Amino acid sequence: MFKAIDKWFPGYLRSLLARPGPVTGIRHLVVCVCDHYEPFRDGVDVAAARQTVHDWLAAYPGSVDSYRDSEGLPPRHTFFYPQEEYDATILDSLAAFCRRGFGEVEIHLHHRHDTAEGFQGKLVAFRDLLHEKHGLLGEEKRGAGFRVQGDPSIRYAFIHGNWSLCNSRPDGDWCGVNEELGILAETGCYADFTFPSAPSPTQPKMVNAIYYAKDVPGQPRGADKGKLSSCRVAGLLNESSQDSLSSCSTTQQRGSSTTVPLMLITGPLALNWRRRKWGILPRLENADISGANLPTADRVRLWARQQIGVKGRPDWVFVKLHTHGCVPGNTRVLLGSPMRAMHETLQREFNDGHHWQLHYVTAREMHNLVKAAESNLPGSPGQYRDTPISPPPCYVR
Repeated sequence: MFKAIDKWFPGYLRSLLARPGPVTGIRHLVVCVCDHYEPFRDGVDVAAARQTVHDWLAAYPGSVDSYRDSEGLPPRHTFFYPQEEYDATILDSLAAFCRRGFGEVEIHLHHRHDTAEGFQGKLVAFRDLLHEKHGLLGEEKRGAGFRVQGDPSIRYAFIHGNWSLCNSRPDGDWCGVNEELGILAETGCYADFTFPSAPSPTQPKMVNAIYYAKDVPGQPRGADKGKLSSCRVAGLLNESSQDSLSSCSTTQQRGSSTTVPLMLITGPLALNWRRRKWGILPRLENADISGANLPTADRVRLWARQQIGVKGRPDWVFVKLHTHGCVPGNTRVLLGSPMRAMHETLQREFNDGHHWQLHYVTAREMHNLVKAAESNLPGSPGQYRDTPISPPPCYVR
């Protein structure tokens, strides 16, 4: 927990102070599992990677068959697939899986010593390939004033490999591009889902927050500060909400003060006093699900207690989790009894219909629900899953 504590601890304290008070009426827990889905991890060959994906996708439906959210939908994964691991057979398999309603595919990228032009080129090529060849990625009608490279309707979510968004590692490795937020927005990214990354030094100073950040021209770590996502109050918009609602119609100029902010949706980051090192020090909770970090009932409750959401809408709580699904030790957790125990806790404690309603969402849907909360739309979040970003062409609910 002491690694990079200067990066995350002040922000964590601020998040504690900013927590909303008691909420009356039904609360909504919105849960998204963001899977850094890397079938070629550790240099496995093509046959082994394809077999891993085949086995994973075959086992998943049975592992979640007993669980449904308040709208009758099963738990789903958002597969952030690495651009550098492209395999047409695997992407076809994932697209077919998505057509069955169990998830969606978004963009993941590992790169190092790159340039702005190289980064942008990789994103555009992979975005178009996923959309045109495999029917993946969502769509949105764009205003005439929004300039985007290529097809203006294709939208995607993003996770940066090695957590190094905006060149955030102290040594500058695993990136090379300071001004990535603007490039992401220019190429159709609607939200970044990279963080939290603590105890990595790439962790931004914004903790337990949904916010909008801009590049800092010529400097790394643009995600370190931003404007919190906020909803309409008494028919008026505060500054951060105005920024978010105008983000689909404002001309962008990369590396300048006029660059449109990019939404960042972060997962829970906290001190877990129920898991202690040496029986004394709390362990760091960073929303990771893995063989070393089982999704226990205590962790589920801790995620909800961080109350991540849109300022002014404390009844909608957003929990963004992450995992590396193709790692064998993690696969046993994700498709086995530990994950089932997590869903049982969610069903029992956060889906009773009186105090809580549960919503399993993809990354795209989570973004859409944030936009609905910013607009202070009434009722259950579930009715706003598919706007403003519509489902990918291959996706059928």
